[in-house]
Amino acid sequence: MKTRRNLFIILAAVVGMTITSCKCGTNDEGSSTLASFGGTMMIGAPEITVDEQTQETTVVWRNTEDWNNQTEILWADSVPVAENVKEFTAFNVVEREGVVGLSYELKEEGGYTVLHCYFQMPADVLQNFWLASKETAIVDLETGINYRAIRSVPECGWGKYFAVKSKKGTILDFQIYFPKLPRKTTEIAIYGVPNWFMRGRELHLTRESDKATFYDKAPEYHLPKLVKEEAPNYTKSDGHAWAVYTDAHLIKPEGNEKMALWRTPEATYLARGIEQNWMREYFYINPNTMLVDERGNCYKLKETLGLPCNEHVFWMEGYSGDFIAFIYVFEPLSESAKSVSYIEPDGEPFDSWAANWKGETIMHLNIENLRKNQHLFKYSPRIIK
Repeated sequence: MKTRRNLFIILAAVVGMTITSCKCGTNDEGSSTLASFGGTMMIGAPEITVDEQTQETTVVWRNTEDWNNQTEILWADSVPVAENVKEFTAFNVVEREGVVGLSYELKEEGGYTVLHCYFQMPADVLQNFWLASKETAIVDLETGINYRAIRSVPECGWGKYFAVKSKKGTILDFQIYFPKLPRKTTEIAIYGVPNWFMRGRELHLTRESDKATFYDKAPEYHLPKLVKEEAPNYTKSDGHAWAVYTDAHLIKPEGNEKMALWRTPEATYLARGIEQNWMREYFYINPNTMLVDERGNCYKLKETLGLPCNEHVFWMEGYSGDFIAFIYVFEPLSESAKSVSYIEPDGEPFDSWAANWKGETIMHLNIENLRKNQHLFKYSPRIIK
């Protein structure tokens, strides 16, 4: 302005191994979700072999450990099937040969904390698979308390390699049980689930009862009025061709470049306060502006409320001394994000008096502090005397 559900691709090696039969249990009690991966990780699968007589396809998974002393074959004959996973993920990778879809949810169920590990079968038979062991644990990152895994579904997946047979494309629901986490626990890391890349994976936990305070309502915004459309022969260097807006969202004088943030499940709203120095002042909005959180996740700019978001210069008419608000709409933040950096690249140069197309970077903005500024952006009508 002038006056951050990632595709994760890993190639898997093929290593053979033998695997015998075991029964598997399920938990049908009510549950509530603590955390979930809203997309689908995609990884390369080992080579698929086909039985010439039955046409049954088989994948032998890569070894999780460098050693393998197991001689018996363990068959998991009743692994739960995930019925509603597609509601929050994008499990459509079965159409792509050699690619496997993975996702997960962490839930509270029947006095336990349960990690559901979703796996889309790349073939009819999966061999040499590994789920969990005594290595598997959840660590509370605030207290340091270590919650060790208790058991797994299938049971034969506890500390051993196993095999499972299911139709290609089926989404299986492997489960790992932990002691129930305290209600106050919000920041954790999960270890010892290698096939879901959990070797210290950090998660932010949000209970359903917390979401009323975790998320905001979208901000109320007084949309500017367009009084003159930009010319068909628009050029950035001709001020007569620029669109003209008026009646901006006015706020009380709170200092130039004051900012506030609203986080919703659908979008992130970032408000910026701007001092209007002239009764007619030009602005433009760089569509490549983004937010980047402390883990490096990028969130693209989707729109700016009521104003063009295409790097076209426009006029804003008002009064010198006005404080106006522009509200940027970015992609929704990760629930684990604690801070964001505002990054606006340099714009396209243009020829105008005092033209300024330089970008701007504002680092490490604390999200909760920005949310506390929401009241500063309440609409405040202009009073003229």
